Amino acid sequence: MRVQTGITGLDKLIEGGIPEDDLILLTGYCGTGKTIFGLQFLYSSDENGLYISFEETPERIRKSAERFGWDIEAMERENKLRILKYDPFRFEDIFEVIENNISEIGAKRIFIDSISAIGIYARNAQELRRMMLQLSTLMRKSKCTAILASEIVPGKKSISRFGVEEFVSDGVIILHKILEAGQYKNGLSIWKMKDTNHSNKIHEYTINENGFTVYPAKILKTDRM
Repeated sequence: MRVQTGITGLDKLIEGGIPEDDLILLTGYCGTGKTIFGLQFLYSSDENGLYISFEETPERIRKSAERFGWDIEAMERENKLRILKYDPFRFEDIFEVIENNISEIGAKRIFIDSISAIGIYARNAQELRRMMLQLSTLMRKSKCTAILASEIVPGKKSISRFGVEEFVSDGVIILHKILEAGQYKNGLSIWKMKDTNHSNKIHEYTINENGFTVYPAKILKTDRM
């Protein structure tokens, strides 16, 4: 089974969608649109969704959605969407909290923003890896498809903040900033996607009043991420 992302143009690059129940890492530099991507993933579907934020408040998340005319407050009132703001320093019971919220609203889609906050709690890379494996197991148990946001740290070669996230995730989507003819352009690539014959190119994307749109035919060329 495939889960359609709701991101215009993206599903054409991944055989129609994300494999059901998978944990997908969405990584990129600051300002590449990860929050908008996650909101669109939740808003565009008839499936109930859960937005777990370790940083932004629900008010700021709702304000981001308003820019695109997405009435997520109506979805919240109907229990089709729940925004959960959680303190990363109380991470010891987060899996129970996630599982309870999934059960309460029947969520099938999860967006977690971000792994950077989770990493604050982890004492080392091994513990972070264990936490992500636990999260992946929970998604399969709950039959949920999850997207986990991460950041690429400027100046580092790793495609994630801690360098372990991409190895534990079932799939990795990278959002690039590419300098072309003196102008920065947004590019999206699929680093990996389990059981999927996916594109290996960098495709241009835009964010406008219609949200996040990927252009499969517009290929960007670069030697840098």
